[in-house]
Amino acid sequence: MAANDTTPLIERRSIDYIPEAERHGRLFSQFTLWMGANLQITAIVTGALAVVLGGDVFWSLIGLLIGQLIGGGVMALHAAQGPKLGLPQMISSRVQFGVYGAAIPIVLVCLMYLGFTATGTVLSGQALGQLFGVSDSVGILIFASVIVLVTVLGYRVIHFIGRVASVIGVVAFVYLFSRLVSQTDVGALLQIRHFSWSSFLLAVSLAASWQIAFGPYVADYSRYLPSKTSSVKTFFAAGAGSVVGAQVAMVLGVFAAAMSNGQFAGHEVAYIVGLSGTGATAALLYFSIAFGKVTISTLNSYGSFMCIATIISGFRGRLEVTRLQRLMFVLAIVGTATLIALLGQHSFLGAFKSFILFLLAFFTPWSAINLVDYYCITRERYDVPALADPNGRYGRWNLLGISVYVFGVLVQLPFISTKFYTGPLVAALGDVDISWIIGLVLPAALYYVCAKKWHGTVPDQLILPTEQGAIPTTNGLAAQA
Repeated sequence: MAANDTTPLIERRSIDYIPEAERHGRLFSQFTLWMGANLQITAIVTGALAVVLGGDVFWSLIGLLIGQLIGGGVMALHAAQGPKLGLPQMISSRVQFGVYGAAIPIVLVCLMYLGFTATGTVLSGQALGQLFGVSDSVGILIFASVIVLVTVLGYRVIHFIGRVASVIGVVAFVYLFSRLVSQTDVGALLQIRHFSWSSFLLAVSLAASWQIAFGPYVADYSRYLPSKTSSVKTFFAAGAGSVVGAQVAMVLGVFAAAMSNGQFAGHEVAYIVGLSGTGATAALLYFSIAFGKVTISTLNSYGSFMCIATIISGFRGRLEVTRLQRLMFVLAIVGTATLIALLGQHSFLGAFKSFILFLLAFFTPWSAINLVDYYCITRERYDVPALADPNGRYGRWNLLGISVYVFGVLVQLPFISTKFYTGPLVAALGDVDISWIIGLVLPAALYYVCAKKWHGTVPDQLILPTEQGAIPTTNGLAAQA
């Protein structure tokens, strides 16, 4: 179903339920959005780390693919919730944590995506600086202005940018791969096989963590699809786009790092563009790198806006977001990320990125709890109006969900490996971070056992708002943006 002509270009809604009359879009847009979000420079750098940190090409590629499939499956399970509930991802956390309690993981999610926006802005600023012959700082400011514009316009424009980014990304990556193959003996690189469990698990962890990081906002971009959209098809559309896009980018990163003789780290953008030579082709590649970051940086900024609005609405009971207020929210979010990027572009950013990756440990158990509850405990039977009522079915604080969440965070600490913090068991595991595995499996199992015995009342079927166009304001979730 394509969007009808009456659908406004500027998104009218924010965190409220999307009525059936306003549902639109095609499943293919989920594929192109997430492929475009992954065909970008940060994914290239992430894949390159598998080789930079000691892995060989062959086993790094295998490990990255396995990680993509595992993490992409988790991400796509969240995406499938969007059409059924018609809500942003993090609001559904109120079922597991309570109307107030859901603010706990949401605050941490906001911090993480703020950091991801900052790191992406630095790389994009480098590309725009080279493209326009200006400083990296000016490039950062140019990029930030574009992100503000696209984020304010909202859902439809974000999906349109995703389609364009997919086309540009495919063309750019095909060209870069052809240049790479012409400059190196790929077959010889693939023949060098020195299997190491630590290097292999590192590659798996890099890709899986990359995919799982999309979980807290992936349903924000599928919630406008008609409610009868197949959950299975939504799963494969979003998951395939993300997995294919990320794997292609990371494969390029692996080969680039393997043939760079140590010149890749610290000069990622310049090295990738250098594969094409100079002149007009290089300029086009700098543009494609910057444009590729537009999609994912907009997703991060838009997701942060939705999370902040969700937190405020939980405590205030009712939140009306005007277009001017939406602009102020976005300016504050992107402005903060830009300030971090400007201050940290030379030295601080590396440590800050480690801190952001450390924050992954705080929402991996959220993902496990949310998915187990939705698919195994409540089985998609949510009371959507009650999500806005602190005195309703889900209450203010859900001690079961919060307790399992805290357990899920604490149990990961011995296995985390970042520059910001390294757990005591990491060395025994060959310096590999497997915290994401612990953070998914153990909280999921514990929540399933406990929720089966002590969960609250579950409705007989999915309960949706009855008021045409919005959730009833007496329940406090209506918003006009």
